[in-house]
Amino acid sequence: MEHYKTDVEAIDAFGEKVKILRAEIAKVMVGQDDVIENVIISIFSHGHVLLVGVPGLAKTLLVNTISRVLGLSYSRIQFTPDLMPSDIIGTEILDQSRSFKFNKGPVFANIILADEINRTPPKTQSALLEAMQEKAITVAGRSYRLDEPFFVLATQNPIEQEGTYPLPEAQLDRFMFNIWLDYPSFEEEVNVVKTTTTTYVPELKVVLSDQEILYFQNLIRKIPVPDNVYEYAVRLASKTRPHRPDSHPWANEYLTWGAGPRASQYLVIGAKCHAAIHGKYSPDIEDVRKVAVAILRHRIVRNYKAEAAGISIENIIDEFLKEK
Repeated sequence: MEHYKTDVEAIDAFGEKVKILRAEIAKVMVGQDDVIENVIISIFSHGHVLLVGVPGLAKTLLVNTISRVLGLSYSRIQFTPDLMPSDIIGTEILDQSRSFKFNKGPVFANIILADEINRTPPKTQSALLEAMQEKAITVAGRSYRLDEPFFVLATQNPIEQEGTYPLPEAQLDRFMFNIWLDYPSFEEEVNVVKTTTTTYVPELKVVLSDQEILYFQNLIRKIPVPDNVYEYAVRLASKTRPHRPDSHPWANEYLTWGAGPRASQYLVIGAKCHAAIHGKYSPDIEDVRKVAVAILRHRIVRNYKAEAAGISIENIIDEFLKEK
């Protein structure tokens, strides 16, 4: 791993590494630039991502590609109604010497794809969510640390809701970003078809080691933030809370619940990472605004009035963002 003389030099190097990382991902992924940037921000911010999109939009391919270019171990867990917590975290087995031995589950990897997390009951969901929060799991009274870096990308299918167990708001709050994956444009889809219907298999280079990722995660934390950016992030989160002194009129009219303090924390750390990626040594209010929709989307709850009027979560957040 390279050693940098100053933090400024390290931030410059981080920006260059991210450019190379995106170029490698682009060998496989066509378009989806904002999605890829938000996933990268989440990884370097110590966050996790909830990715919502219909089948066939390359969610699995995205996670697999990122794990390969970062040189990290990868596990895919298909969440189904019969999945048990032990299928995720592992279980104790009796070995040949008649003593118990812990058999590690798929959660012991650097990058976890939790596919269709809302298809499994809350007991199983909570096993993964505990690991996300604590970076450790407990089995039979013994604690096991998870490998670092540790990143969870959970997916949900927005169109099939029969037989699902939606994540409660308190558990949704564990995810830094809620990213909506949209259909590709016509030109992007033509490129996807061209590149996936031949024998061409792109060669991917490893861009960062696990130690470099940990170093840059720590570097992002050290980036200084002006007071006005802290205040803007907290004020933005406060606006979403109905019937409070700082509430926005739309929050009082259209929301039943607003974002908690974790939203303010993620707005600041996300802004730091966004600034570093774009060559800035300190975030400004615009960096907070760039990450705000994906951070607030799953932390505010509409009321019936908003649903009846056809006012979406994004419409409400856009209204909050109009005020500087």
